[in-house]
Amino acid sequence: MYLVTMLGNLLIILAVTSDPHLHTPMYFFLCNLSLADMGFVSTTVPRMIVNIQTHSRVISYAGCLTQMSAFILFGYMDGTLLTAMAYDRFVAICHPLHYPVIMNPPLCCFLVLVSFFISLLDSQVHNWIVLQHTCLKDMEISNFFCDPSQLLKLACSDASTNNIAMYFVGALFGAIPFSAIFFSYYKIVSSILRVPSSGGRYKAFSTCGSHLAVVCLFYGTGLGVYLSSAISHSPRKDAVASVMYTMVTPMLNPFIYSLRNRDIKRAMRRFLSKTI
Repeated sequence: MYLVTMLGNLLIILAVTSDPHLHTPMYFFLCNLSLADMGFVSTTVPRMIVNIQTHSRVISYAGCLTQMSAFILFGYMDGTLLTAMAYDRFVAICHPLHYPVIMNPPLCCFLVLVSFFISLLDSQVHNWIVLQHTCLKDMEISNFFCDPSQLLKLACSDASTNNIAMYFVGALFGAIPFSAIFFSYYKIVSSILRVPSSGGRYKAFSTCGSHLAVVCLFYGTGLGVYLSSAISHSPRKDAVASVMYTMVTPMLNPFIYSLRNRDIKRAMRRFLSKTI
């Protein structure tokens, strides 16, 4: 699964960068999303593979905090990049004549940088909460990586207060991109419904079908992890939900974008034929 995820996302990046026809804002964001997915899956799976091979589940204090920071950084960056892609689709469908002017290269680079710095801020806030309230010396986490919700269960002080703080920060940072995506698609659907022909409506909606599928997969599994850790007290169920979120979702993203996108398939065939 790890190799499929890395190769799939790498193929998308190579196909987009090698094809001049795909040097557009949407595919620029897609390349950055693939990079974030590669970083996201690389924070947990290689360590898990090493643990399986060495039969050791030990991780250092600094290593645990580093893994958690990188996990939150790349995970939240996925959400913010999906927000930028939703805005791109909103401009393309609702303001097509102004699209080249609005979605210019400086704005695209600015959105990616903002995505990175907001994600970095979120990861450091989570780090600060964990550092303030947990005792991590010789403790056991019932998961295959340093999940913030699991770390706060090792709190030295009242666990309920720590959980409230963590879920408040998660909801605050998660609600902003989700609200932006929801508003963008509200405007997109309203604009598509005003198109007179059914063929025009289908064409307009098909341009954002892959993105909408990835959004549903990303937020669906993410909410599943947060809700399962809040409601369920079964370590096994938490681990299964975490596997879906950290491994399955990044693996499926390249398939969703490549199988539903003719331009990507054409660029991949062209790139592979040149390589061979």
